[in-house]
Amino acid sequence: MRRLEQLELAGRRVFLRVDFNVPLRDGVIGNAVRVENALPTIKALRDAGARIILASHLGRPGGKADPACSLAPVAELLSSLLETPVPLAPDCVGKQARAMAMALADGEVLLLENLRFHDGEKNNDPAFAAELASLAELYVNDAFGAVHRAHASIVGVPALLAEHAAGLLLTREVETLSLLVESPEQPFVAVVGGAKVSDKIAVMKNLLGPADSVLVGGAMAYTFLAAMGHSTGDSRVESDKTELAAQLLDEATRAGCELQLPVDHVVADNFDENATPVAVDGRDIPGGLMGLDIGPRSRRAYRDAIAGARTLLWNGPMGVFEWPAFAEGTMAVANGVADSAAMSVVGGGDSVAALTESGRQADVTHVSTGGGASLEFLEGKILPGIAALDEENDNA
Repeated sequence: MRRLEQLELAGRRVFLRVDFNVPLRDGVIGNAVRVENALPTIKALRDAGARIILASHLGRPGGKADPACSLAPVAELLSSLLETPVPLAPDCVGKQARAMAMALADGEVLLLENLRFHDGEKNNDPAFAAELASLAELYVNDAFGAVHRAHASIVGVPALLAEHAAGLLLTREVETLSLLVESPEQPFVAVVGGAKVSDKIAVMKNLLGPADSVLVGGAMAYTFLAAMGHSTGDSRVESDKTELAAQLLDEATRAGCELQLPVDHVVADNFDENATPVAVDGRDIPGGLMGLDIGPRSRRAYRDAIAGARTLLWNGPMGVFEWPAFAEGTMAVANGVADSAAMSVVGGGDSVAALTESGRQADVTHVSTGGGASLEFLEGKILPGIAALDEENDNA
């Protein structure tokens, strides 16, 4: 995978795929982190004298133009952040978009309208990819959050341009996540949470080799406990995945990886934000009660394990952290990871949200920008957008 600095950029039009899929309501951006994450690569290209054509999707417009999914608010924000005009093309393809791209001067920036206003983006339509590629001479991908999608702007365009590279953000993501699965400094502790074993099973399997211990939380923990023969009350259990959970427990033992499960719980008699939290000591949950968070002994045990790590990965909450009464387990992990001197990586929307809520984002080594992409990478899958950058082609 080529780096940005390996390209000759001065005076050349660069198709820069970014991830500007920001939360948008009534034309107002709710969180600008994804735009801010792209700034280092955009600024590096400007400094090198490139002519920058930004391309992104936003929302789910269904393959047709939808004003509610327009990138106009992003263009306005970028103009402010970069302190230079960033015009928005009326479309991502067509005569006007092409004319605006061809008119760019060195260091100027153009934002194309939402790629998903066309079915050709998600379908990786060859004609649509060719239209996008005709706007530029070089291709750079900095949209880690989208590299697991085989879309036109992710795989079609780089196949049509002879020179392509990863942006600064994408390079950092790949290098950091590769370190976790290939050469982590030991002890390596992974904290994995969330609702479903089925969502995380492939990641957990792939971590059994490099990780010394995996700490399990969230509703998925109850499926593991059920597989061990513990009572789980009315907790969410994937009954069709208990055998899979039992197999993973056996695999962890054979791999010499300690798979830790909660030793106590915070429960309630119904799934409601205002339900009264009750502490249950021990792994068994009585009938009529459901686990909604890990308990105080589990929180201490997990924090102790985290404190002893040299490498940390956290993906997934420990409970229903959106509700204050059941957030202590997740926040204990957030603060434990932030307090650690280890190389720490936090990924997944809920984990990042909890870390943001804790105010400790600056205290971790790396916050991954890709939810599904980071999971698939950690599963060991070959991601289409990264593979596209590795491929050589003879197109001019």
